Amino acid sequence: TDPLVSHGRHFGRAIDAFCKPFPLIKEGVARARSSICSCDHKGGSLPSKREHRVFQELLKLSPGLDNRVLKASEQELHYIADMFRKGAAASRGDDTKSLKSVIIDWITPPGGSLVPPLSRNIKTDRGYYHYTTGRLLCPVVLDWEDEEVRKSLRSGEIVVSGNDWHSFLYVGYKLNPEKPWEGFLRSDLLLSAFKHVFTSPSSVERDVRATRSGNAELHGMQSVTVGSLAYIATMVVRFALSSNSVFTRNDKATASEIFYRDIVNFLEKETEKKEVEALLGWWNSFVYLLFSFSHQPLTTSQANFPSLSCRV
Repeated sequence: TDPLVSHGRHFGRAIDAFCKPFPLIKEGVARARSSICSCDHKGGSLPSKREHRVFQELLKLSPGLDNRVLKASEQELHYIADMFRKGAAASRGDDTKSLKSVIIDWITPPGGSLVPPLSRNIKTDRGYYHYTTGRLLCPVVLDWEDEEVRKSLRSGEIVVSGNDWHSFLYVGYKLNPEKPWEGFLRSDLLLSAFKHVFTSPSSVERDVRATRSGNAELHGMQSVTVGSLAYIATMVVRFALSSNSVFTRNDKATASEIFYRDIVNFLEKETEKKEVEALLGWWNSFVYLLFSFSHQPLTTSQANFPSLSCRV
């Protein structure tokens, strides 16, 4: 297998999950060849700046790729882009498949059970049809405890769009209207899913004695990224909780790409820079403290490090 496929897996998870690699690479090469950098161009739009940054991040994933694409024919650019596309699709498939089952453990009360029980392999009874998954997917501005709200969500009378943010994004699964950043993108469910994908499945339950390197270590990922948070929220948690059986990027019912872009765009706003820096610092202090232990003998204090697995 071409190593670019492996790089594509990380690209989709940590940099941009919905990017179309060929247009990105072709336009990036055209800018480089003409010595025009959109991020330095006076009056350049935010999308063009982001596209340039994403292109630069893609090039960093593979040594020598920058020189290779500059010299490549259009046919070879198609090949390179296709390898990245295949990798991103493969990682998305692996992650949605593995989380479909394990998320049931995370949302089950400790020592208890879900009522009614949820199948680990069939998703049709999830989403708003089940009390627990419905509570987590409920738009944070609505009250899931209101029976009329539950009925309207289940019947489709209330239509949830990709721009609606769900309760599972927040600590305690509730929004503080006075402090909207409080607990945002810090829920236990997101932490568990992130560690499952990027460090190792065993790290979710505090067992960090992994025998294989996790995805973050394999790709030299040193810190949590905006793209990785949006990926976990969209592809992994949101989809795993939903009743949809098959992931499609343009599915109007899930509006996954709109949801993903909405989170990324918000976190990249200049006005939110201070809060985002604090958010990423918080994530790094949790996830990479644990990650740094994964291939070292556990000391007494490390063995007692609290589990971050979700308990609803």
